[in-house]
Amino acid sequence: MPVRPALLSFDVFGTVLDWQAGLRAALALRGVALGDGDFDRIVDRQGVLEQEAPFRSYREIVARSLVDVLGMDPGDADAIGRDAGTWPAFPDARAALLRLQARAPCLAMTNSDRRHGVDVQARLGFRLSRWLCAEDVGVYKPAPAFWSAAAAVTGAALGPAWWHVAAYADYDLSVARSLGLTTVLVGRPHRRVGPADLVVPDLLALADVVDRLWPEPEWA
Repeated sequence: MPVRPALLSFDVFGTVLDWQAGLRAALALRGVALGDGDFDRIVDRQGVLEQEAPFRSYREIVARSLVDVLGMDPGDADAIGRDAGTWPAFPDARAALLRLQARAPCLAMTNSDRRHGVDVQARLGFRLSRWLCAEDVGVYKPAPAFWSAAAAVTGAALGPAWWHVAAYADYDLSVARSLGLTTVLVGRPHRRVGPADLVVPDLLALADVVDRLWPEPEWA
């Protein structure tokens, strides 16, 4: 049985937001199709760019990846990077996060910019307990320094009472497991699988697990 969560942290793009659908729609508005394999190539290109020096904003990372992979016009690519926080959330995300936030503090840990966090929370209609983005930290996941920063701002101890939730084992869960966190893999359509302590199809299923194991809330 898992340890009761004292902190729930979440990847955002691809776990809370439908990254692939949002990008596909943004490209379609500019007459660009997202072909087979393009999404994974864009994600992988962003991963490389995020680890290069000097640090770039996520807006810049998105734009550069679209230019490099799809040959997009730089101005159109920049507009997509600017507005990435307006992409749709998965249908289960809002209700699930409200339920989970009644059980434990919820922290966003996201490879994005502060502006994106404002846009995402506006779409959700509420704020998470804390929002920590790459622009705040000066590094991108999977760098362990991101996790150190999250521990510092929340006061949370690295260990099994900190649950990290993501659809990407390569960006998030492998590092979280190495730090002793309880890891939750969300089965989004474009997930990247790997070892996890819990596997759920969506965030509502995660809320169901927490409610079933601990019916009485301890935090508000």
